[in-house]
Amino acid sequence: MDTVTLEPSLYTVKAVLILDNDGERLYAKYYDGTYPSVKEQKAFEKNIFSKTHRTDSEIALLEGLTVVYKSNIDLFFYVIGSSHENELMLMAVLNCLFDSLSQMLRKNVERRALLENMEGLFLAVDEIVDGGVILESDPQQVVHRVALRGEDVPYSEQTVTQVRKTALITSFISTYYTAQCGICSIALLTFHSPET
Repeated sequence: MDTVTLEPSLYTVKAVLILDNDGERLYAKYYDGTYPSVKEQKAFEKNIFSKTHRTDSEIALLEGLTVVYKSNIDLFFYVIGSSHENELMLMAVLNCLFDSLSQMLRKNVERRALLENMEGLFLAVDEIVDGGVILESDPQQVVHRVALRGEDVPYSEQTVTQVRKTALITSFISTYYTAQCGICSIALLTFHSPET
C-alpha cells in the first residue's frame, strides 16, 4: 500500500464563513484562492449550506475539503480546511470564533446582533486567523485584543474625556521626544495633534 507523505504547513484554514438561515452570506473570508471568483464562492456556499443545514453532525467532507460547522439560532458558522487537515484544529478555530462572538455580543449570537457588530466580527476573525494561519484559539485573548483595537475611535465619535485623555498622552509623548530629539517632536505633534 502506497502512503502519501504531506509536508507540514502552517496554512491550515482555507475559509471562514457565516451564513444565515436561508444560506445567504453574512461573512466570508477565503484564504488561499481555492475559489477565486465570487460566483464560485457563492456556488460553494450554496452547496455547503444544502449539505449541512439539516444535519446534527459537526464535520463534513465536501468537494475535497474538510468542513467543521456549528449552528446557533439563525446563523451557521463554518471553518474549512483541506481534506488532510486535522479536524480538531479546525474545530478549535470554530469554537474560538463562536465563543469570542458570544462574549462580545453578550451571549446574543444571532443575525441582527451580528450585523450590528460587524466590525467586531472582522477584528475577531483577523485575530484568530491570518492568511490561513491560526494565530489564536483562546476566546479571552481574542476579546481582549478586539477591545484594545476598538479603542482607536475617531475623534468625532469620542467623548470629551476621551479626547482630553488622548491629548494629554500626546502631550506627554511629544514632551518626552522634545527632550530626546527636537526635530522628532515637530513631526510627532503634527501627526498626533487633536482635530478641531
